[in-house]
Amino acid sequence: MPDVGKKAPAFTLENQDGQKVALSDHEGRTVVLFAYPKAATPGCTTQACGFRDAYADIEGAGAVVLGISPDPVGKLQRWREKQSFPYDLLSDPDHAVLERYGAWGEKKMYGKTYEGVIRSHWVIGPDGTLLDQHIRISPKDSVARALEFLQQPG
Repeated sequence: MPDVGKKAPAFTLENQDGQKVALSDHEGRTVVLFAYPKAATPGCTTQACGFRDAYADIEGAGAVVLGISPDPVGKLQRWREKQSFPYDLLSDPDHAVLERYGAWGEKKMYGKTYEGVIRSHWVIGPDGTLLDQHIRISPKDSVARALEFLQQPG
């Protein structure tokens, strides 16, 4: 997991349209990267729609949004179209990027332990430095905290 103040791990992944998207494509802009477990599930839809609904404010703060999950490209495309997300959804099927960002690990549900995506978000500065991160965050808090961070003076 990267530390705040250090360079964010570089990545290149396919988006919902099968096009390669790299973190470096957004050099010079702030990036809000959020990790969610599974497209079209209630919590993930809450988080992703929250970023959609706050997108004008996020853009106004000079930032872009990218979502990341292990979902296949086709599922991401259908979900993006259905929800009218104005940002790219990135497919990390082998969860290599999620692991580098500390958003893959042990989870528990209904008494069972398994490995999966840990809902998180990061704010990455225009120079690629990690400015803020929240690992294990609720869907609504993820959006609110990212927006609050972006709107801080200075």
